[in-house]
Formats: sequence, structure tokens, C-alpha cells
Amino acid sequence: MSVLLFQILPVVILLILGFSVGSLRERGHFRSLARREQELSDIGVVNLRTVAQPESVRAATLVTGDAVIATDYFKGFMAGLRNIVGGEVRSYQTLMTRARREATVRMLTKARDLGATEVWNVRYETSNILSGAHKKRVAVSVEVFAFGTAVIRG
Repeated sequence: MSVLLFQILPVVILLILGFSVGSLRERGHFRSLARREQELSDIGVVNLRTVAQPESVRAATLVTGDAVIATDYFKGFMAGLRNIVGGEVRSYQTLMTRARREATVRMLTKARDLGATEVWNVRYETSNILSGAHKKRVAVSVEVFAFGTAVIRG
């Protein structure tokens, strides 16, 4: 019995530690994103292809932003359990949300550096970075690439 306890206890401690540290880092990242999004809120983001009032556009430039966000061990573990019973995998959903928002903030920061007030035709591309054996691949990181046309009016 005590041997089993000494085999299970380290795993439980690591899961609790992973959950605690991962949750703290995730909450901190969401706070940082909210602050930076507020700072960039004066830049318009539009997914339409055609720029309104094109005659007032002085310059237009492609801007990009990308982010690769890794999941923590606990979320990977919980996602694996969720795959057994099925349903929505919320731990990966927050991972994708963080990556998308971070990529958008980075794109808007580049647009601001150019002096743009709007970004048109905003699009996103995603990819998973997988790990594990052939049949049991697990997504451990996601990459989101945001791009659009920064418009400077004048």
C-alpha cells in the first residue's frame, strides 16, 4: 500500500503544481491581453476585403502578427480525459483564444508603428504543433498567424 502511495503521490503533486502554475500564468496572460487590447482599441479592425472610401487612403501595407502558445501538462492531461468521454475541450479553447488574441495584438502593434488607424481584410491561419507517438498525437502548442492590410488615411 505504501509503495503504491509513493508511486501515485508524485504524479498527484505534479498535476496540482501544473494546474496551479498554469492557471496563474494563464490569468496573467489574459490580464496582459486586456490591457494591451485597450491601448490599441483606437485602431479599427475589419474583416471586409474592400476598404471604405478608398480615395482617402494614403498608404496601405501588409501587417502580420503571430503567436505560439503552449499548453501546460495539466491541461493536456485533462484534454486526454475529455477525449475518452467526448465533449467540448475547454482547456484547448482557452489556449486558442489566447493565441488568437495575442496574434491580433501583435498585428495591431505593427500597424500602430506604421501610423495606421485601421486594419482591413483581417484573416487568421492556425496550426497545431503535435507531440507523441504516431497514433496518440497530442497538441502541445498552437500557432495563430494574423494578417491584414494596415491603412493610413491622409
